[in-house]
Amino acid sequence: MKTQVAIIGGGPSGLLLAQLLHRRGIESVVLERKTKDYVLGRIRAGVLEEGLVALMEEAGCADRLHAEGFTHEGTLISYGDEMFRVDFTAHTGKPVVVYGQTELTRDLYDAREKAGGHIVFNVADVRINDADTNAPFVTYVVDGAAQRLDCDFIAGCDGFHGVSRQAIPLDMRREYEKVYPFGWLGILSETPPVNHELIYANSPRGFALCSMRNERLSRYYIQCSLSDKPDDWTDAAFWQELKRRIPAAQADQLVTGPSIEKSIAPLRSFVTEPMRWGRLFLCGDAAHIVPPTGAKGLNTAASDVHYLYDALRDFYENGSEVGIDAYSEKALARVWKAERFSWWFSSLMHRYPDQSAFDLKIQVADLEFLRSNKAAQKAMAENYVGLPY
Repeated sequence: MKTQVAIIGGGPSGLLLAQLLHRRGIESVVLERKTKDYVLGRIRAGVLEEGLVALMEEAGCADRLHAEGFTHEGTLISYGDEMFRVDFTAHTGKPVVVYGQTELTRDLYDAREKAGGHIVFNVADVRINDADTNAPFVTYVVDGAAQRLDCDFIAGCDGFHGVSRQAIPLDMRREYEKVYPFGWLGILSETPPVNHELIYANSPRGFALCSMRNERLSRYYIQCSLSDKPDDWTDAAFWQELKRRIPAAQADQLVTGPSIEKSIAPLRSFVTEPMRWGRLFLCGDAAHIVPPTGAKGLNTAASDVHYLYDALRDFYENGSEVGIDAYSEKALARVWKAERFSWWFSSLMHRYPDQSAFDLKIQVADLEFLRSNKAAQKAMAENYVGLPY
């Protein structure tokens, strides 16, 4: 089999790239190691920057997003019982949109299937070959049968544990990593959100986040030990702890109920350089991970897709390799800014095991400076709603 662009990974970044290319008449094949149901069963964040919304519009996949997504013009930040609001639209003229990543992925699958796009599920033993030549190809196994996909380019959208990053020789890449000494315990519940905007809470007991998927589906998180397991936490224990970490007024309004999903996610910052090797390009989690505090994971993947889509379109429509040659540098410049913001916001809101009394006083001073200083709020708002591509 032959195509123009082989896309490894059938998550949102791979599907978005495929749909954007399709609308410009550029062929692609998507290879996914799991089933469609498995991909759609993953619970992920759903705060979308304006740039990602624009890409979904360009891909022709934004109708349900606009109909069902929630526009958020700001967010609430608390420390103890103190709380203040950062107004995104007042500082930047832009909001964010809350729309579950699962639903966004579903929209992309529907568009791909409607367009007759080629997706191969349950692929195993995926191997990238000759990426440093002008004739790369991908081999894989489906139902026990070996397959080969010849292509012009390969987009590695297969996540942190995928094969794409590993295909770049060790002597050609450098990796940067920070592992945080805590995780996030998250639950999904069929309850109304405690507030119509997100609440980020800094508490002496640890961080908490009140989020939502829609008017009847809430997503809540609390900072937890890396040694914890989801089964260690009953629903009652989770709700009790969450109430201790958010302001009393919000705790009194919190509607609790049975969890329908419960999981613990470790936090890390990770970047690999470069994001291109020959005809292989890395996108999203295959190249970088951010802690979820700043809601940048899906959005940095989208900016990668933007740069790669523009580069491939320029190659096929104009015969130019300028965008291809500049892809890694452009993508990484924005990635590192998102990494900085996510690190800063994580440092501001969490409790670290080695924090001294001095460190805690500085953290409160930083929060109070953000509360009182419009320039600081503007800087936060600009980063939260998304820096320009």
